[in-house]
Amino acid sequence: MSRKDDNLYFGHMLDMARKIEQKSQGLTRQRFNDDENLRLALLHLVQTIGEAARRVSEVGREAHPKIPWRGITGMRHRIVHDYLEISDDVLWEVIKKDIPPLLSILEKINPPEEL
Repeated sequence: MSRKDDNLYFGHMLDMARKIEQKSQGLTRQRFNDDENLRLALLHLVQTIGEAARRVSEVGREAHPKIPWRGITGMRHRIVHDYLEISDDVLWEVIKKDIPPLLSILEKINPPEEL
């Protein structure tokens, strides 16, 4: 896999993390609990980050050791294969505690394009 392919997947991870940030900004646990459609959307975005991360080459992963690759791809596997075992508590923790630092790392890898 080429560096260009990795950049595509890093960009996709960044886009999905930004969407999660947008959808969860100011989100209270009560609203999260009450809005099934929002939970499903957030779950899908987390899964998509995992799918993109799974496709990053070993070289790309080694170049960015601060990204928790096993955790991200492991979450994707749980969502896809053990979907009955995904609790709202786990999803909430991922959104509130794991996505912000991941977003920060991804923004350094994929600086904003200048207009």
